[in-house]
Amino acid sequence: MDRTERFYRIKRLLQSRRLVPIETFLEDLEVSRATFKRDMAYLRDRLSVPVVWDRDAGGYRLDSNNPEQELPGLWFTAAEAHALLTMHQLLASIDPGVLDPHLGPIGERLEKLLGSHGHAAAEVRQRVRLLHVARRPVASAQFGVLAQALLDRRRVRVVHFNRASGATVERELSPQRLVYYRDNWYLDAWCHLRDGLRSFSVDAITSVLTVDAPARDVPDTDMDRELASGYGIFSGADVQWAELRFTPERARWVAREIWHPEQRGILADDGSYVLALPYSDARELAMDILKHGAEVEVLNPAGLRQAVAAELRRALDRYPAQTGGSSPEPVHR
Repeated sequence: MDRTERFYRIKRLLQSRRLVPIETFLEDLEVSRATFKRDMAYLRDRLSVPVVWDRDAGGYRLDSNNPEQELPGLWFTAAEAHALLTMHQLLASIDPGVLDPHLGPIGERLEKLLGSHGHAAAEVRQRVRLLHVARRPVASAQFGVLAQALLDRRRVRVVHFNRASGATVERELSPQRLVYYRDNWYLDAWCHLRDGLRSFSVDAITSVLTVDAPARDVPDTDMDRELASGYGIFSGADVQWAELRFTPERARWVAREIWHPEQRGILADDGSYVLALPYSDARELAMDILKHGAEVEVLNPAGLRQAVAAELRRALDRYPAQTGGSSPEPVHR
């Protein structure tokens, strides 16, 4: 690792513990004692970090008179920056309303964190951006009722619009989890109408009322087996494994992507990439396969291969061959 990364690790150790023995630094940084001492001297003398050697305790610590000193020139890791900016944008995206008095102080704290390294928070938001695609807004009042019932372990009565069927159904639910997935909110709940676990798009819930009845609790193991064992947001305990082969050109991207925590990938000698991953409902997986077009082939199972091929044929039927050489009339807006 380079010196900047070492400085960052030193900072994390000093801020997470009251006292850090030199052996802990050497093991974590994987450097010699001489290199470590040079790093510490640089931090004290050049960057004015208030780190002191406590001879009696046998370790390094931050000066108690200034324990919150930040390391100049060091910013958040990619994961930390993403988390802070995501939370900030999540708060900004919720419409003002019933949650506003509670969210305001959190937003102010995030502003301070984003600007805590000597850069104005507004400049950080201007220079570092998160772009969200296909986000569906959620009404803050309904979100607040769901969140409160979830934490209070109470049932809710909702009116839910099923996009697949086009029907609107009233259901009684025992909320289990709120999940933020691909820029949208989902509610994992026990549906008393269907007597089973279901996942609902929160933006498709048109009304929600708390019911004076305790929520049914579902063990985390059952939740994970039913809702988290397959691919994406669609549920199901009957898990199959998909095997996909990407062309060498597309493999340069996909080989570094995480589609599922349990996926397995093999880079072939010709540069192609074979990805294996579990799924229980093919709808979302098929959509992600189709977006790669001719750069991917479904190898297994046969049912998924046939489903993707059928969808490709349906798409092709939208573009009948032109016999006269003319193009379709443009659509004017």
